[in-house]
Amino acid sequence: MSPEQPPVTAFGPDFPFPYDDWLAHPAGLGRVPPDRLGAEVVVVGAGIAGLVAAYELMRIGLRPVVYESSHLGGRLRSQPFEGADGIVAELGGMRFPRSSTAFHHYVDLLGLPTAPFPNPLTEAAGSTVIDLHGRTYYGRTLADLPPFFTEVADAWASALEEGAGFTDLQQAIRERDVPRIRALWAELVEVWDDRTFYDFVSTSKAFSDLSFAHREAFGQVGFGTGGWDSDFPNSMLEILRVVLTGCDDDQLLVVGGVEQVPQGLWTRTPDDLVHWPAGTSLSSLHGGGTRPGVARLHRLDADTIRVTDVYGGTRDVSVVLTTCQSWLLSTQIDTDESLFGQEVWMALDRTRYMQSTKTFVMVDRPFWRDVDPATGREVMSTTLTDRLTRSTYLFDNGPDRPGVICLSYSWMSDSLKMLPYPVEKRVELALGALRKIYPTVDVGAHVIGDPITVTWESDPHSLGAFKGALPGHYRYNRRMYCHFVQDDLPVAERGIFMAGDDVSWTPAWAEGAVQTALNAVWGIVAHLGGSTPPDNPGPGDRFAELAPPALPD
Repeated sequence: MSPEQPPVTAFGPDFPFPYDDWLAHPAGLGRVPPDRLGAEVVVVGAGIAGLVAAYELMRIGLRPVVYESSHLGGRLRSQPFEGADGIVAELGGMRFPRSSTAFHHYVDLLGLPTAPFPNPLTEAAGSTVIDLHGRTYYGRTLADLPPFFTEVADAWASALEEGAGFTDLQQAIRERDVPRIRALWAELVEVWDDRTFYDFVSTSKAFSDLSFAHREAFGQVGFGTGGWDSDFPNSMLEILRVVLTGCDDDQLLVVGGVEQVPQGLWTRTPDDLVHWPAGTSLSSLHGGGTRPGVARLHRLDADTIRVTDVYGGTRDVSVVLTTCQSWLLSTQIDTDESLFGQEVWMALDRTRYMQSTKTFVMVDRPFWRDVDPATGREVMSTTLTDRLTRSTYLFDNGPDRPGVICLSYSWMSDSLKMLPYPVEKRVELALGALRKIYPTVDVGAHVIGDPITVTWESDPHSLGAFKGALPGHYRYNRRMYCHFVQDDLPVAERGIFMAGDDVSWTPAWAEGAVQTALNAVWGIVAHLGGSTPPDNPGPGDRFAELAPPALPD
């Protein structure tokens, strides 16, 4: 990118609204009528979407009441290693694109330091090993690898240009040229909603001119964050959003753990509160702890929804925001069908979640920095492989502190292979795979403390890592995403809102959770008779202008 070029941000393409500018505006996000100040709004789920919404609603002068069935922070979960100070395993989100400007608004608000994420073939990684078909390749940049890998990378770039007009659309996103974004994206929605990522790759001229081995390598080890094959069945639209908005590039980690973001929002005392006295925080409004998990949501009358928790406690409110995984509304929470229209229920129940497993160990030091005198290379590197581990990441906390290895980060069928096994077996399998790649390195000899693992599909409060939209799911996503604008809904379906990355256009990225939370804040303010400042219109104020393209039913 030249110095004159504006940066790529998560601006659209489906709904090109400037969330970062809306957040930064000194006029604030909105106001509610005086008789609504202090009104309770139930927020179901204390993940990043729930806590962003709760924090902003509190600033406006409402009283968010947050219910959580599992863990404050949701899938932004940084689990400390026992006995270590500030050494964590990032079980959920761990890399956050610089383009995620709404999410980074809160990172910066909390004063949290960030650092480049050690993705393959980046300076932060130092070096990368690609292990494919039993052969290993070492490099610091793509140029260090055999020409075969450059051919794969070039084919992917060419396929994007050929099939999606990538440069023109990304330039429009850089420039925030709304009419151009909408025109170009509407064409792609019609072409690619019904087609898979694999279809896009395999039918492109760039890849069809090459061998199957090139396509296979792209799936197995890929570029950017790693292999792409677990996404091959997904709608190509989902992949286009990722690459167009720079989600797969220039990623950061939050030093000390990303869970500091939701935890920080929970305890932060804003200095621009409406209605509440100075020193008020979400934590103080709750007496220090969230309410228990929600067991039931049902409507009492046109303006009242009763929320029942798992211990039988009830609360009657006029507004509810659900930020849990959408399947939980039909499996874990007894939700009145009348709260949503049948088209929305279809969308919620058709959500398809992707499986994911991570296994971490803490090691005595960042030993991978040692240089093998025989080769002059580091003894171990960030690793992409077609073996069981798939991706191995190395986290250096300094020469005098323990390091962390994500031994294995896997998806879908590779995650299901781990599902039945305890953490000890998972570590054993991962170390066995790494021994084949690094036969002279005894990784196990450096392991200290207890290993940590997660399989998100086995978590009853998650049921999967995040949404992965299939071909034909665009209409479903649009129904969920646009639900925050409720003027045209029947009265019986108003007052209940949705947010979270599975409601967004960019599942798996915290930015999508934050953006949908901000949509819900606008919707709740409007529902309660409030408004946004004239010089800082919100997403609903501009909805008619920016609404995602509609496909015929």
